[in-house]
Amino acid sequence: MQKTKIFIVVTTCSEREDADRLADMAVREKLAACAQVSGPISSYYWWQGAREKTEEWQVRMKTTESGYQLLENFIRQNHPYELPQIIALEADKVLPEFAQWVAENTEGK
Repeated sequence: MQKTKIFIVVTTCSEREDADRLADMAVREKLAACAQVSGPISSYYWWQGAREKTEEWQVRMKTTESGYQLLENFIRQNHPYELPQIIALEADKVLPEFAQWVAENTEGK
């Protein structure tokens, strides 16, 4: 049996409503098997030559390796930021039954 690779995809939004909308739509459209919204968090970064500090909400979504590109495209098209943070981390260790559940509940099976 081939191991299903699971990716945790992380993005942030300045508004809770945007974070909730992205999480809900990604799950509803089966681009992510599940998504969690947490925050607020304090973010410090450089943007257009200026140092910024803002309050943001973090969204973590679980998908498969084959579903990642669909999820990335979805975030790019639906995110309110000009340049959204999209970071995908491959999960080193995943309960096999959970990995199977993710695969069964995403389009990227």
